[in-house]
Amino acid sequence: MKILAVSDVMVNRLYTSNVKENFPSVELVLGCGDLPFEYLEFLVSSLNVPLLYVAGNHDPQFDSSNPAARADGCQNIDRQVAQVKGLTIAGLGGSALYKPTAVNQYTQSQMWGRAASLAPALLWSRLRSGRVPDIMIAHSPPLGIHDDDDQPHVGFAAFVGLIKTFQPRYFLHGHTLAYRNNLEETISSVGGTQVININPYRVIDVESYV
Repeated sequence: MKILAVSDVMVNRLYTSNVKENFPSVELVLGCGDLPFEYLEFLVSSLNVPLLYVAGNHDPQFDSSNPAARADGCQNIDRQVAQVKGLTIAGLGGSALYKPTAVNQYTQSQMWGRAASLAPALLWSRLRSGRVPDIMIAHSPPLGIHDDDDQPHVGFAAFVGLIKTFQPRYFLHGHTLAYRNNLEETISSVGGTQVININPYRVIDVESYV
């Protein structure tokens, strides 16, 4: 299955009436945050495939009853585990706290709490299927992997813990750019998990179990 993952920056090659022709084989879209909701809504309607997303630090706080705080036709999976097209996908949005009154920003301890709230659903999914999670999506990277030294772009230690505990096949994130640390690679391996910086977009081939 080809999956289109997007974050942070709108891309002209995607935001065009030719997007279906440009990406004919995409069966699922994953949003890793900080994109206008109209961009996500355009992708889900133009490609006519499911779109799952988490919020970034520049997104509004999710509110299912407020149209301005959600992307129509898309599924926010923050702190949730979803089963889509034979894949188990979990999500955790947000960035490191750098503005005390801002939404979708968390301290390291707060993200540990959010990760702990996701763990029972991940464990149940693994017990039920006998498989590790297929994909975890986040806005921020794990601590020490594709992250930066400035406070807004520091990664989360909780994500490292989730990766080591549940060993998802893929951990996808946005928020940081490779050139900030002169990184040549945007894919790192942690055990059996591929951690991929998808900012601003990437097409990934993932084996589905359907």
